[in-house]
Amino acid sequence: MSYEAWIILTGSLVGLTCGITGCFLILRKMTMLADAISHTVLLGIVGAFLISHSLDGIFMLVGAAAVGLLTAFLVQLLDTGGVQSDASIGVVFTSLFAIGVLLISLFAGNIHLDVDHALMGEITFVPWDTVPLFGVEGVPKAVWMLGFVLCMNLLIIILFYKELKISSFDPAMAAAIGLPVLFIHYLLMGMVSLSTVASFDSVGAILVVAMLIVPGATAYLLTEKLSVMLVLSGVVGVMSAIIGYYAAVWFNVSIAGSMSTAAGVIFTLVFFLSPTHGLIAKKMVRRKYSAEN
Repeated sequence: MSYEAWIILTGSLVGLTCGITGCFLILRKMTMLADAISHTVLLGIVGAFLISHSLDGIFMLVGAAAVGLLTAFLVQLLDTGGVQSDASIGVVFTSLFAIGVLLISLFAGNIHLDVDHALMGEITFVPWDTVPLFGVEGVPKAVWMLGFVLCMNLLIIILFYKELKISSFDPAMAAAIGLPVLFIHYLLMGMVSLSTVASFDSVGAILVVAMLIVPGATAYLLTEKLSVMLVLSGVVGVMSAIIGYYAAVWFNVSIAGSMSTAAGVIFTLVFFLSPTHGLIAKKMVRRKYSAEN
């Protein structure tokens, strides 16, 4: 594959992996928790490096998953302790992210981890960082990681689709019929954490947040069926990556920033033009209702 194709494939895998996971965050009204986790995983990555002295993918996945679950646990703990949910997210998010930044400054100054890299990423370097696996040479490490996490997320969604669906739409009913609501909650947080760290090194936290939230929000405006929402979210994520890449080349700007912008543009179009939930459609329904009455 060409240099350009690897970058587009990486961005598309980020859009798919984060997009389908983000649908459940949209339904649960937990999008800001995704923002928090996408930043606090920096602590997990630094911690994994300090323990293992390696930036191999498996160590980063384990470290990020652990800190992602810790973030969700601390937010839940503060929330049940009487602190407002948005304040809980703010306290945990800033505290753990700040600890990660301090650890980078103190112990990881000689490696390629830094705050700017963590926030913006550098997808243009992805094709050069290759890892041979299963006898296949020349495949970027980011593609292997994203492909693995995507397959794992899809497997979890298939195996726990009913539980995820019911607990997302009606958690009280899910608890009443005996579904393990807390387990499903932390399972989803683990999916978010793994999706974040798989995308983190190549595209940075900004694009991760965009892909976790915007494709799902876009799909939410287009359908009322969860299965269709998951497919549409993945399609929007891939479209954002492709359009964003070519726009970045055309205007000579940041690729990750351009992909995030493309996702925002697609959402804006759908927000106005959606046949059921779009702003124009709603105004037309109001006018029709006013005319009839």
